[in-house]
Amino acid sequence: MHLNTIIHNTTQTLVDHLDELTALDQAIGDGDHGLNMKRGAQAIQAKLSDMEGTGLNESLKTMGKTCIAMIGGSSGPVFGTLLMTLGKELPSEPNSQDLALALRAGIEALTRLGKAQVGQKTLLDVLDPVQKILAQGGDDLIVRVRQGAHDSAATTADMEATRGRSSFLGDRAKGHIDPGSRSMALIIGAICDSLATA
Repeated sequence: MHLNTIIHNTTQTLVDHLDELTALDQAIGDGDHGLNMKRGAQAIQAKLSDMEGTGLNESLKTMGKTCIAMIGGSSGPVFGTLLMTLGKELPSEPNSQDLALALRAGIEALTRLGKAQVGQKTLLDVLDPVQKILAQGGDDLIVRVRQGAHDSAATTADMEATRGRSSFLGDRAKGHIDPGSRSMALIIGAICDSLATA
């Protein structure tokens, strides 16, 4: 499948889940995560023609810069840093091991950026399990990555938030899925769906 098609499908998934992401963030945040992700997704879609033929690495870097410029709050730097790190680390035609190594670098970059760790109810709690699945490789990898991302996002409901705005709620944040984790799972799921039908 064409790279721009995958990017469009993935960003459109975020737009289509605006209400869900907004509701999640209203429960434990300031309620603007859905709108912020929609704004970033549509800004990336507006650059698709500019990214035509530029290749995976440059497209990732362009998307990262767009996220930083267009997404409000902490999500802009977080998603932007992840995309720009992947753009720097990935070869032009990556395999699963390349993806695992680049994602590990992305996790480390986000840890430095936000001082967050795995287990603190953030999108790292989706990225880390997915990275491990990619590193393992094996059969049905796309299916396992997709399922792993969605399952990992769901488990954030049981975690105590110690980073970000939801950390101020203490135990009241329990029972609610972290919005950033859900966004990350939607992104990974949409990529997997696109690759599975390629």
